[in-house]
Amino acid sequence: MSKYIEVIVIVEGKTEQIFIESILNPYLGHKNIGIHATQVSKPGQKGGDVKFSRVKKDIELHLRQRKDTYISTLVDYYGTREWPGIEDVPDKACPAKIAEVLYRATKEKVVSLFSDLMADKRFIPYISVHEFEALLFSDAEILSKELGISCTTVEKVLSECGSPEAINNNPSTAPSKRLENWSSSGTFLKTTAGINIADKIGVEKIRKHCLLFNEWIETLEKLQEESR
Repeated sequence: MSKYIEVIVIVEGKTEQIFIESILNPYLGHKNIGIHATQVSKPGQKGGDVKFSRVKKDIELHLRQRKDTYISTLVDYYGTREWPGIEDVPDKACPAKIAEVLYRATKEKVVSLFSDLMADKRFIPYISVHEFEALLFSDAEILSKELGISCTTVEKVLSECGSPEAINNNPSTAPSKRLENWSSSGTFLKTTAGINIADKIGVEKIRKHCLLFNEWIETLEKLQEESR
């Protein structure tokens, strides 16, 4: 019988926390992986530009609390200014390259800080190249139906960018801005509408179209397999 493992994810905001607790946890729970989220932001603070100097305190806290848990992160590269490796990301780098540089630098930094807590084995960095809303582009038909717009509108963005994770981070065309512009009210409530759309799309389809997200989930699945 496979062993149950627990993963604690340090997230940027409320939406990511809900996504993990209500969508990812049930999905991974069937694979004997419990995944839970804790917000790095203090009460009253908004997301965006999450600093590693703040996140590392939470990483240490959770590494020390229990010796049998794994610790991961879910923060956005978009808008981040202070993070290991961020100055080494090449201009106009593709999502895979951005992730490669940041993951390596983040892992090296955390291991150097908390080697006594087995950070080399227990810490799994994940930084989404763009915000949570990018995942919602994994199904153009569902997204367009929920927003009441033409499916062609969403498909055009995907054709131009290549994939949901590659939707550019220009302040006026970031995934969240596109959704706001397409919403009849001019506001897109990601903690409600966003989570609802993600639930309808499903984790499997998000994994299929968001390769970095899929690699993160695969890493967690491998941890469980290795624990047998």
